[in-house]
Amino acid sequence: MVPLFRAEDVERAVSPHEAYDAVRDAFIAYAKGEWTMPPKVYVANYPAGDFRAMPALGGGHALLKWVTSFPGNPARGLPTVTGLVLLSDAEDGRLLAVLDAAAVTALRTAAAAVVAADALCRPEASSYAVVGCGPNGAEAARMLVAHGADPVVWDVDEGRRNFVGERLGARAARSAEEALACEVVVTVTPGAVPLYAEGSLEAGQHVSLMGADGPGKNEVAPDELVRSHLFCDDWEQASHGGELANAVAHGLVTRDDVTELGAVLTEEADGRRSAGDVTLFDSTGLAIQDLAIAKVACSKVGELDGLQQIEL
Repeated sequence: MVPLFRAEDVERAVSPHEAYDAVRDAFIAYAKGEWTMPPKVYVANYPAGDFRAMPALGGGHALLKWVTSFPGNPARGLPTVTGLVLLSDAEDGRLLAVLDAAAVTALRTAAAAVVAADALCRPEASSYAVVGCGPNGAEAARMLVAHGADPVVWDVDEGRRNFVGERLGARAARSAEEALACEVVVTVTPGAVPLYAEGSLEAGQHVSLMGADGPGKNEVAPDELVRSHLFCDDWEQASHGGELANAVAHGLVTRDDVTELGAVLTEEADGRRSAGDVTLFDSTGLAIQDLAIAKVACSKVGELDGLQQIEL
């Protein structure tokens, strides 16, 4: 019998603090070469969306995530992200758990956003915002609140931003401009239209860019990327399918311009250079992050009531 973690089970099993610690540790393990991860494989059906296959190995476990991204689905009453995460024992190949991919994705996306913000923002930063209140954005706001921040939230859908704000005890921003001007911003939008136009980023800001995770998506205008201090989760992925991809394709950004977050966390590379530095973190989503969340969830099997079991 194999335990099946539904979305609510993942949320019960992994707290925001556990997710943060696990994802931070995964960045470090990956940077040190202790965990491995081939680049994700995109199976594209644009403009509708895409499927992604994401494997990883580390800490005695192997993982495969099969997940979708169909940005137009909410208008149809369907989720943007669906799929499964398979966690196996790396020593004998046994399947140990099956997990809801959307719930794992939301937790690790939020954790990565806040880990990056903590590593790269100004120490005295006091204003926080989350732009985009879908499942991943809502989880990012919950992660910030759990870590003692008081974020404002913004979404083009008034009902959605008010719902997330009320649920978390956070204030809905009066406008997109108010949210985007905060000192620390997490953006979790479809990335179809840049949120930051040329000249709009302010000195000292940090933005964790979580939405532009595929070709043609951008939350920041290319000229703003060029004048910022750039970081990413993984160069191979980010240079082909993330926020940086368009600027890389046009020769505006090269490998030498971008630092991987893991190198900052292991103190092999510098993070923020000055109080006026504008720092941008490009997140494409890593299978090692999913592995970190799945390992924590699987460790709680004996503690969760009502966990379903499946027979293969």
